[in-house]
Amino acid sequence: MSILDKITGRAKKAAGDVADDPSLRREGRREERKGEAKDELSRTQERADRKADEVADLERRTS
Repeated sequence: MSILDKITGRAKKAAGDVADDPSLRREGRREERKGEAKDELSRTQERADRKADEVADLERRTS
């Protein structure tokens, strides 16, 4: 789930800041980016589904 990835990533970044641990900060940034990528994928899939529905509707009306 993308929101969970983002929250976990932010928590790890914060823990890395507190502990002055650059590897933990990097891991947190990676998890945040992973969550953002999942969100973008979901939005893209939704757009593709809407477009497919639109094409199917046009085909039904022109047949």
